[in-house]
Amino acid sequence: MMADTTRHARARRKPGDAGPTEKMREYLEVIYYLAARGEPVISARLAEWMHVTPPTVADMVSRMEDRGYIVRDGRGEILLTDEGFRLAEAMVRRHRILERFLVDVMGMQWHEIHEEAVRLEHALSPRLEERIEELVGEATTCPHGNPIPGRCDVYAGTVRLDQATPGGVFTLRRIAEEAEEDTVLIRYLQNSHLVPGEQFAVIDVSPVYGVTLQRDDRQITLSPQIAAYLWGDVTPT
Repeated sequence: MMADTTRHARARRKPGDAGPTEKMREYLEVIYYLAARGEPVISARLAEWMHVTPPTVADMVSRMEDRGYIVRDGRGEILLTDEGFRLAEAMVRRHRILERFLVDVMGMQWHEIHEEAVRLEHALSPRLEERIEELVGEATTCPHGNPIPGRCDVYAGTVRLDQATPGGVFTLRRIAEEAEEDTVLIRYLQNSHLVPGEQFAVIDVSPVYGVTLQRDDRQITLSPQIAAYLWGDVTPT
């Protein structure tokens, strides 16, 4: 989702602007994630994701609007300008390609790659980035199943696990971006084989007790919060 506001962004851009700060980059990425998933981007949602107070978000949103990276519409939703979208998409693309490189080429574990990619993505030269893209081949998603911009623009998975119907087979397609920052959770998901492409029978779904899955003779019960991070497709048995 991108606002057609190039002229607005140029009008607000200050001379000598050195680009977004590191914290602005974090906000740009989150706004991009939410918009790409079709979710309304509002300050309350940003505060929830970033684990900060509403006044902190309000201050950052105002600063980003002054820089010409975002605009707010009449309903209070936050939209990326052309410049904001360009910056955010490039960062997300670089991050997801790096995660794929760290897993497929370097052999790193899932729970290690998010923070490593964050450290590396700001230091890549264009030449090194191009070489890394060659090494990851034709991959269209990061290891967590989220699409790499420019290679895939569609989020896989039509059903969130906490909303799945019991009795079907759930094929995991992707893990929501919010979960990637939780290394303990990502390690647990990997150890439980809850990775894209794996299938589980949906035994029970409860908004209070969570979701119970079964694979072979083993059952796994996930909290409602964790189940809400997992997206996939359900087929009847």
